[in-house]
Amino acid sequence: MTSIGGAEMVDWKLAVATATRFVRPGPEVSRDEAREVVAELRRHAKASEEHVRGFTRMMPPGGEGDASADTPVLVVDRAGWIRANVAGFRAVLGPLLEKMQDRRGNVPGGAVLGAVGGKVTGVELGMLLSFLASRVLGQYETFAPPTRELPGGAGGGRLLLVAPNIVHVERELDVAPHDFRLWVCLHEETHRTQFTGVPWLRDHIEGEVQSFLAETDIDPATLLERFREAVQSLGGGRPPEAAEDAAARGGRSIVELVQTPAQREVLGRLTAVMSLLEGHADYVMDGVGPQVVPSVTEIREKFQQRRASGAGRLDQALRKLLGLDAKLRQYRDGERFVRAVVDQVGMEGFNRVWTSPNTLPTKAEIAKPADWVARVHSRTEG
Repeated sequence: MTSIGGAEMVDWKLAVATATRFVRPGPEVSRDEAREVVAELRRHAKASEEHVRGFTRMMPPGGEGDASADTPVLVVDRAGWIRANVAGFRAVLGPLLEKMQDRRGNVPGGAVLGAVGGKVTGVELGMLLSFLASRVLGQYETFAPPTRELPGGAGGGRLLLVAPNIVHVERELDVAPHDFRLWVCLHEETHRTQFTGVPWLRDHIEGEVQSFLAETDIDPATLLERFREAVQSLGGGRPPEAAEDAAARGGRSIVELVQTPAQREVLGRLTAVMSLLEGHADYVMDGVGPQVVPSVTEIREKFQQRRASGAGRLDQALRKLLGLDAKLRQYRDGERFVRAVVDQVGMEGFNRVWTSPNTLPTKAEIAKPADWVARVHSRTEG
């Protein structure tokens, strides 16, 4: 791993240790119940594959037997989700850290700065992941290399289902467990279908992420100053009530505070594609749900209320300051885009969105689906 004088610039082991130490404990379940949950989630993930492909009409390029679509389903606990995401961060941030290594190597005392900074960054990343690890129900993980503990498919992806969080939410919402588990799997399986059915999608997103990172100001002093500004604006060093007040006043997220103008352009494109992916998954989940999930209406209504309200005032503040409110807007805006396009040109017409990066909607088109239809369909028909 990238290091200076033997010290990692991000102490990844410390990040994992910190996150697993501070993450909230999962719900109480017996060993037999845990086994049943894991087995049922695997069954639902398999069943969801057929439901999603039939509804979206998206298939792997090589057909059903295409090995690139054979990505594993991993039912993990919160610690397993943390390890998978630290591996993902490590893979994605590698090029940026190499640049920072070169810069710090020419700075007096750079080795000491690297050693101390690696510990600090490891703890910070660990605390962030400890917050998120109790909230994520599932994730299609695309970037981390496969390991013995966390295998990946031929195309590099793997589907993670976080069993403790699914059980926690189904109990919190007081909904039918079997229905809720299938409903979650439908959403997450849609993401797997997106990446296995669109071979260029993973590389496109990774390229955009690397473009974003390439524009990062890698001068350590500047980054430190930007981070200080971010912490101060987000209520750093203040009691929770102050952080809540800062969020209520419309304070920007950490991502917004540290980005450059060039990064804002990249982030706009990334926001559009992530809105598409999340909205598509919600649309598919709602489209398939009534056929196979008897209590889908109740689940959807309660889950939407949970998304909107959060777990409390401090939780709402943290979501806003970390940029997670933008994630919620992606679900809503993306689903509206997909629904409007399908209503206008049908599912086959919508699926032209997967033709190439050039047919992806822009951020403006997410808000105005008719503009995307006019651009893509008029050009194709012409």
